[in-house]
Amino acid sequence: MTDTLTEDAFLGGRVKLFQPRVGYRAGVDPVLLAASVPATAGQTVLDLGCGVGAAALCLGARVPGLALTGVEKQEAYARLAESNGSGMLEVVVADLNALPPSLRERQFDHVIANPPYFDRSAGRAAQDAGREAALAENTPLPVWIKVAAKRVKPKGQVHFIHRAERLPEILTALPKYMGTIEVLPISPRAGRLAELVILRAKKNGRAAFRLYPQLILHEGDHHKKDADSYVSKVKAVLRDGAKLEF
Repeated sequence: MTDTLTEDAFLGGRVKLFQPRVGYRAGVDPVLLAASVPATAGQTVLDLGCGVGAAALCLGARVPGLALTGVEKQEAYARLAESNGSGMLEVVVADLNALPPSLRERQFDHVIANPPYFDRSAGRAAQDAGREAALAENTPLPVWIKVAAKRVKPKGQVHFIHRAERLPEILTALPKYMGTIEVLPISPRAGRLAELVILRAKKNGRAAFRLYPQLILHEGDHHKKDADSYVSKVKAVLRDGAKLEF
């Protein structure tokens, strides 16, 4: 570890990640995304925009025996993901708009993504280049969805975590062959609007659309003290690596 990196524990220490001290740093969102994927041993997983590998490696820690692949356009983050994976995570340095032929020829049982949340036409850029690339939507959200849909196998699933206000855009961008759509809204506290959603869709799925009750992250109706206030279900996901049931 150098002065520019920190080593951070996820899933109660089962996953340890080197991350930039300054810049984009993985938090709760990729852990929740990983927990929502109903993968089984022997399946293949593609993490689009994998960053330092948080989502893919948390999923791999919960479900041993997965073949994990990540795509990351920022080489520094990709190298960290490779190092963090210690051989568990294949990392491809590429832009979603220009995936190498070797990747375009493959399909996966699960494709997951935590795309950048913010449209920079309506906001201010971050000062750190790595953080800006991770947070700012330089590649349009429909492109993420199109690539995910192409790379998933028939009957395979795609999973996205994103801002709740972008849900209509995600639903509109999903190709018609992506069905069995399920949406889990996520709210910081009871009585508040959902801020995030996790969306799951199956290639060639035919089941009806399902909108689940909100997942509440924190106890109480407001922040009372600087301490862990996650509800027990969420704490089990974040600390113990439990599966997040829709």
